[in-house]
Amino acid sequence: MAVPRFAVEDGPALDLPAPKITERVITGSAGLPVLFGSLFGLAAGIGAIVTGGVQLAGGSKGAGGALMVAGPLLLVVSLVLLCGLTVVSPGQARVVQLLGRYRGTIRAEGLTWLNPFTNRRHISLRIRNHETETTKVNDADGNPIEIAAVVVWQVEDTAMAMFEVDDYTDFVAIQTETAVRHIATSYPYDAHHEGQLSLRDGADEIARKLSAEIAERVASAGVRVVESRITRLAYAPEVAQVMLQRQQAGAVVAARRLIVEGAVGMVEEALDRLAARDVVELDEERKAAMVSNLLVVLCGDRGAQPVVNTGSLYQ
Repeated sequence: MAVPRFAVEDGPALDLPAPKITERVITGSAGLPVLFGSLFGLAAGIGAIVTGGVQLAGGSKGAGGALMVAGPLLLVVSLVLLCGLTVVSPGQARVVQLLGRYRGTIRAEGLTWLNPFTNRRHISLRIRNHETETTKVNDADGNPIEIAAVVVWQVEDTAMAMFEVDDYTDFVAIQTETAVRHIATSYPYDAHHEGQLSLRDGADEIARKLSAEIAERVASAGVRVVESRITRLAYAPEVAQVMLQRQQAGAVVAARRLIVEGAVGMVEEALDRLAARDVVELDEERKAAMVSNLLVVLCGDRGAQPVVNTGSLYQ
């Protein structure tokens, strides 16, 4: 049997075995007629036993004996028919097996009658949530981080969920944790240059990649991933303070860069206006002094202290 290779984005391909059993939807017989018929049979069987006992006591052995034989048989048949009644609630299904073989899945809601000798296993089709525990891993830069995620999933193929894996809920939990670890180690916590994808800044893109990888990993269990999101993302406590200082330093540098760019533009505009309006004629040395003073005023953290120069620039 061919083995498909599911390529996980940004990672090696997963060699998953091809599913041996896929879902086959079946429909049973109407359950209400069987229910009423079985109840009637039970009542008739009890009545036959009582009547047969009375006739035997009265000396009518032929009719009484026949009723004593038919009554228990009717009871047994009615009880066997009742065992075939199956109730399917909304959001649930029944996986039917006969003598170990998969016969199909009943998805229709309500009361259904099936072969009484089949094994009908319950499976939920409702949407479920699974939240991973907070895990400590190293990001792509080797920095220890704490990460947790939640995945919203639903059973899509009941046969694969029941027979292809040992326990599909545990399978989803383990594969989700594996995918979260892989995503966390594939990207840095913070982007170091423009356009780089990071865990903190690219939340939507990371969530899309995480959903795609989880879906690849749980496909063999007949599970469909609705959505996944990272619910916790932080540096590990032992490096959190250092990384916070690093982030603050980066923010200060970025702010200073913006301030300097604005100040240079303002100084350039001031010089252009002075020259255009012919307010004062400045040589290169006076321009340099003016630029220096304006940059100090515009880029300083504190308010500038005016100094009155009673002489000239050269005294």
